[in-house]
Amino acid sequence: MSRLEEIRNERLAKLKKLVALGIAPYPAQSHKDQPNGQVIADFAKYDGKTLFLTGRLRSLREHGKLAFADLEDQSGKIQLLLRASVIDFPDLSLLDVGDFIEARGTVCKSKTGAISLDVKNLKLLTKSIRPLPDSWEGLKDPDTIFRRRYLDLVMNRDHRAMFERKAKFWAVSRQYMQSQGFIELETPVLEHVTGGADARPFETYHNALGEKFYMRISTELYQKRLIGGGFEKIYTLAPNFRNEGIDDEHLQEFYQLEWYWAYADYRQNMELVKNMFRHVAKEVYGTTKFTRGMHTFDLADEWEELDYTTIILDKLGVDIFHDTTKKMAAVLMKNGVKLDGKVGKSRLIDGLWKLIRKDIAGPAFLINEPKFMSPLAKSKAENPDLTERFHVIIAGSELGNGYSELNDPADQLARFKEQQSARDAGDDESQMLDIDYVEMLEYGMPPTSGYGQSERVFWFLENVTAREGTLFPQMKRHISQLTKRIYDLT
Repeated sequence: MSRLEEIRNERLAKLKKLVALGIAPYPAQSHKDQPNGQVIADFAKYDGKTLFLTGRLRSLREHGKLAFADLEDQSGKIQLLLRASVIDFPDLSLLDVGDFIEARGTVCKSKTGAISLDVKNLKLLTKSIRPLPDSWEGLKDPDTIFRRRYLDLVMNRDHRAMFERKAKFWAVSRQYMQSQGFIELETPVLEHVTGGADARPFETYHNALGEKFYMRISTELYQKRLIGGGFEKIYTLAPNFRNEGIDDEHLQEFYQLEWYWAYADYRQNMELVKNMFRHVAKEVYGTTKFTRGMHTFDLADEWEELDYTTIILDKLGVDIFHDTTKKMAAVLMKNGVKLDGKVGKSRLIDGLWKLIRKDIAGPAFLINEPKFMSPLAKSKAENPDLTERFHVIIAGSELGNGYSELNDPADQLARFKEQQSARDAGDDESQMLDIDYVEMLEYGMPPTSGYGQSERVFWFLENVTAREGTLFPQMKRHISQLTKRIYDLT
């Protein structure tokens, strides 16, 4: 029998004793007057007052007739003074670290000066059956952290604080959009035809309709339908799904902020993006200055503009309009990039750009992307082979993408057909022909600029990987032999 099984059996025995004593191990009701951290921060205000506090027992130490415990809630820890002669709980030995309790007592300071609650009444709220990881060793194994994030949040307060910042990051982003006159609208997750990005979608089946559907890879095409319907400033903050590989910057499920602004072009949108980055960074982190890897940057600085064609020609000697795909592939392989199977021109050029991107400190905008790589972006009037598109580049990472939206239905149909042909030829990341969207454009959509950024921006500002910055990242399913034995699973 493993040590875990021994402890679990001991706690199950305690559970039976509690029930025999008439103590409910999982009551529905509890009472809490203040967060523990608030009592610590405003001790002078609460000194001598009787309060109900709640939380999880993080330590339990007996010293003769007096026991000390640390009670932790989301806001912090407070020490409990537990006197067996005073407290109305029948047997403190039936409590364990990990249990949730409600304690009523007087706020005071112990003899050592620790802010404490001198407990008079104690109520068990939840009896824990499994022990928490050792507080000294902590929880450090990445696989366990990702699979059992709930334990990570208990043991690593800095991780919990990071996800509190993530909530603030999105809240501030929403507030900023609303302050600029944008409203949040919903778009479908399940789509007949998915588009708005170059990505492989997840497929599912709609039993009621008897049809195959895709999970959205972007909210773009439906948001632009809403622009065509008369909305002028809209955004979504919602999950997207892309059936692609996992790395430090990509997950298959991720949150994305995406907006569309009628009667604006990509230049106006670039200004909005800059201001949003600066505002959110200042509100969440208190600064616009960061160091990431070998790059130090200040979001408050002027943002450089990099021409797509020029920078690849200058850095790698490749003319993306006139050189052959064979030459492009050779340059990639010379730089250690492995090419598997048939790779189209757009993928090769994107690979060339990524060789350069890692050395750019930024903040910068990559502009003037070729038309054949941008099926939804408006062409430049002075050079129809280029588009009014921009990418946000900071410290070697691409953090956002926007453009003046193509609203010419004939041009859009032609580009969709090119994309569909590439898809039919085996490029499953090329976009699908969405004829319903083309029909919407024929009714008319005003000049519009859109922009999207995923939670990669948050991961980047936190300097963590995608999995580290996601509460429950996808993992290959695993049920241990110990778990199967404990629960008698076959």
